[in-house]
Amino acid sequence: MLRALGFVAHNGRYALVLGLIAGLLLPGVALTLRPWLPQMIIFLLFLTAFRVGVRATVEGFSDFRGALKITLVYQLAIPLVALGIFAAFGITATPFAIAILLMLTAPSLTGAPNITILLGHDPEPAFRILIAGTALLPLTLIPVFWLSPDLGGLVPILTAALKLLGAIWVSVLLAFLARHFISPHLEQRQTDAIDGFMAITLAVVVIGLMSALGPALRSDPLLVLKWLAVAMVANLGLQTFTYYTLRAFGKSKNAVPFAIVAGNRNFALFLIALPAATTEPLLIFLGCYQVPMYLSPILMKYIYRPKNFKK
Repeated sequence: MLRALGFVAHNGRYALVLGLIAGLLLPGVALTLRPWLPQMIIFLLFLTAFRVGVRATVEGFSDFRGALKITLVYQLAIPLVALGIFAAFGITATPFAIAILLMLTAPSLTGAPNITILLGHDPEPAFRILIAGTALLPLTLIPVFWLSPDLGGLVPILTAALKLLGAIWVSVLLAFLARHFISPHLEQRQTDAIDGFMAITLAVVVIGLMSALGPALRSDPLLVLKWLAVAMVANLGLQTFTYYTLRAFGKSKNAVPFAIVAGNRNFALFLIALPAATTEPLLIFLGCYQVPMYLSPILMKYIYRPKNFKK
C-alpha cells in the first residue's frame, strides 16, 4: 500500500487532471460529491497539517512578521488596488469585477500546500500563509467589502469567515495531536504515502467542485470559454507575477509556495455566504477557476523548475 501511494505521489499532477476530466464527464458523481466538499476540504487540511507537523509550523512562524506582511499584501493591498482600477473604469458592479475582487480578498486555498508538494517544494511556507490568512480574514475583508457594496453583505461573510477559522484550527490541532502520538518522525516512504493519499483526495475534491461547469459547458460553451480565460489569467498570471517579483527582491527561498498561494484562493468561501443573486453568475467562474488551480502542478513546473529555485 505504501509503495502504491508513493507511486501516486510521484505522479500526483496527473491524478488532478483525471479529477478535472471526471468532473466534466461524470456530472452525476460531481453532484453527489458536492454536498461533502466542506468535509473533504477540511480533511485535506488535516492531512497537510499531519504531514508538516507542529515543529515545522512553529519554526515557520518564528518569522511571523513576514507571514503578516504577505497576508496583508495578498488579502488587503492587492484587492484595494484592483477595486480602485475597477472604480476608475466604472465596472465595479459587473460579474467580472465581483469575481476578481472576491478571489483576491479570499485567503489561501486549503489545498495550496498540497499543490506546492506536487511541484516538489516545501509546503510549510504555504501552510503558514494559509493559517495566517484565514486568521486575519475577518479583519482584512472589512475595508474591501465596506468600499465595495456590490460584493454583498458583510455580516454573513464575517460569520462564514469565523466558522472557517474555527474549523481550520480544530482540524490543525487534531492533526498535530495525531502526528505526535502516531508518528512523531516520518520516514521518507511514509511522507510519500501521505503525499499520494493527498493527491487522490485532491482529485476527488475537484470532481465535486466541477459540478456546475459540465452543464454550463453544454448549454453555453462560449460563456464558459470566456470565464475560463479570465480564470486562467487571474490564477496563473498572478502566480507568475508574484514569483518573479519575489525573486527580483531577493526572496527566492519561498517564492514558489508564496506564488502558489497568490494565485490559488479559497474563493468558494464567499459563494457559501453571499446571497444567491450575487453568486449565481459566479458559479461558472468557480468551476473554471478549478482548471488553472489543478493544472498548476503541470503548467507552472516550467516556471518553478528547480534550476530557477534558490534554497
